[in-house]
Amino acid sequence: MTLLHILDLLSTFVFALVGARVAADKSLDYGGIAFIAAIASVSGGTLRNVFLGLRPIWIIDPWIITSIISAVIITLVFRRVTHVGKTLLFMDTFGLAVATMSGTQLAVQINVRWFAAILLGLITAVTGGLLRDVLCQLEPVLLHRETIGTSALMGAITFVCLHQLHVSQNLSAICGGLVVILTRAISIQFDLHLPKFRKAT
Repeated sequence: MTLLHILDLLSTFVFALVGARVAADKSLDYGGIAFIAAIASVSGGTLRNVFLGLRPIWIIDPWIITSIISAVIITLVFRRVTHVGKTLLFMDTFGLAVATMSGTQLAVQINVRWFAAILLGLITAVTGGLLRDVLCQLEPVLLHRETIGTSALMGAITFVCLHQLHVSQNLSAICGGLVVILTRAISIQFDLHLPKFRKAT
């Protein structure tokens, strides 16, 4: 089991845990919690693999399913329904960084064009959270605050730029992941957002 595989499993677990907690906060039943956890954790990687002509990872790797089940069980056992707090926010940011690097690195390894690698990294990172919020009837965080998309985009660009400069993929992934974390942390700390469209008065 490689380090990247371990981080993939960890990000899957984190996204599933956050998804399960959001679903529990909306008072969904057990089936709904499990479904949202699965959608939040694997949809980004699944869409990426479909675009790359690969089988979704959860079809061939049983550890992915194990990570999701573990997150659901933890949520149901503790049975404490609260809004996603700082701990889960940090975990979600870590998962965002790992997912961005995983998607970008896989695309680079398959030798797709640099702009496609960046977009695939972004898709891998944000798709699950977007679908989670839509299915839970929440205003998608991706579209209005916390610069989730911007953080993932900056991290993917960092990875691709370093790769073009012949920096090792592991070091490129570490640097890119740190950029994701720092960008999101700074945006949350200082309440930074992309400009919003405002109607003319």
